[in-house]
Amino acid sequence: MLTVGLIGLPVVGKTTIFNLLTCAGAQTSGFLTGRAETNIGIARVPDPRIDFLSRLYNPRRITHAQIQYSDVPGLVRGAGQGKGVGNQFLDGIRNVDLLVHIVRAFAGPDVLHVDGSIDLLRDIGTVDLELLFADLELIDRRITHIQSGRKISKESAAELPVLKKCLSVLEAGAPIHRADLSNEERAHLTNYNFFTDKPLMPVVNMDEEQFRGNSYPQKEQLKSLAESRGLKIIEVCGQLEMEINLLEPEDQRMFLMDLGVEELGTARLSRAAYRQLNLISFFTVGPDEVKAWTIKQGTNARQAAGKVHSDMERGFIRAEIVKYLDLYESGSMTRIKEKGLSRLEGKDYIVEDGDIINFRFNV
Repeated sequence: MLTVGLIGLPVVGKTTIFNLLTCAGAQTSGFLTGRAETNIGIARVPDPRIDFLSRLYNPRRITHAQIQYSDVPGLVRGAGQGKGVGNQFLDGIRNVDLLVHIVRAFAGPDVLHVDGSIDLLRDIGTVDLELLFADLELIDRRITHIQSGRKISKESAAELPVLKKCLSVLEAGAPIHRADLSNEERAHLTNYNFFTDKPLMPVVNMDEEQFRGNSYPQKEQLKSLAESRGLKIIEVCGQLEMEINLLEPEDQRMFLMDLGVEELGTARLSRAAYRQLNLISFFTVGPDEVKAWTIKQGTNARQAAGKVHSDMERGFIRAEIVKYLDLYESGSMTRIKEKGLSRLEGKDYIVEDGDIINFRFNV
């Protein structure tokens, strides 16, 4: 399952967005509480293909692709030096696949910004710095531990120069992903999960006026910064989405039409998280279950079979492939067969996004 850590300053709407994604109902607050615990919840990835397949098969069970979201307490300037509750709680999201940074664009006298004003670039710089400090602290501890030992193992001796290389990059104010590490060097860092080496996605939380006008302070500057880092910005309006979420489905559709959008920002966020990590979905279908399976782009048919069951991978014979778009246009598997649109593929076939697969195996 894909894991995502939600990070950001306090009172940026981080927990509101977490609740919208997971329906967890975690407590939100418009002021600093000193909260040190992490909220964890599961969100399904919206996918209209699952909706169509479910209508077609009317299965007993429907399983969307899922993401585990972790919402950590808001970082404050100087957390890396022990201010506030510090940044120790960040260790709880060291293993996540992706960091999502919630940045506040909305103003409001009732929800004061921790730094007293709205400044997206400043806030991004603050969080970037705290993540850098967290990595620095981890590397310092590990280097000290290695060098203070009576005997340095072969593994530690090989690891030490790589850690020092990363340390020099961090001390220069750059993230570890800019350290120009070879594959061999990266192999020594597998267990560290440095924050500044993780993929990151900025999410701008706007108010309703900003959302309707598709404008907020520093939008162009933020866009330029994101492009320079190869990042894609997702824009949401947490407060408005909370209100829409309380409506009946038909009223929700009317509200979205009035806004001139097809779907909510949180739905786009989940799908963007998948794309950021080069993940795709294939489907297994039938009267018992319609299910989306998550795999890395470039996965072959035999490996994909292993996602369903290890026996399928071990005894793999063939994969019967139907393209989703063909099924959608044909309307039934019967018509697919009549048109000859189903085909058998071997173990080396590279699975494509939206493939509907029936694995043939023998064990």
